[in-house]
Amino acid sequence: MKKTIMGLTQKVTLFGIDGKKKTILARIDTGASVNSVDVKLAAELRLGPITKTKIVKHTHGNNRRPVVEAKIKIAGKSMKSEFTIADREHMTYPVLIGQNILKKGFIIDPNK
Repeated sequence: MKKTIMGLTQKVTLFGIDGKKKTILARIDTGASVNSVDVKLAAELRLGPITKTKIVKHTHGNNRRPVVEAKIKIAGKSMKSEFTIADREHMTYPVLIGQNILKKGFIIDPNK
């Protein structure tokens, strides 16, 4: 399988229901096992339904987050993937891309 090279940030398009979509700059995080989307962006795109919850470990401890499945286009590839919903308002990037997408044929080049 040919690998797609990405940098530490990447433009992505998230697709919601009723044809809603938004293209934004996402943070690529090889240490995150699952993608994450900001709660306000999830509401704007009307992502859902919540399929399950997941315990997420981070620097401030652990918490349980709702999980939704959403369609995403990243580096020219479209796919469905799971996203946890979190309050990312205080973060620079409203979307974090984790290993569950990166394992699908992506390589990270920090110089890109």
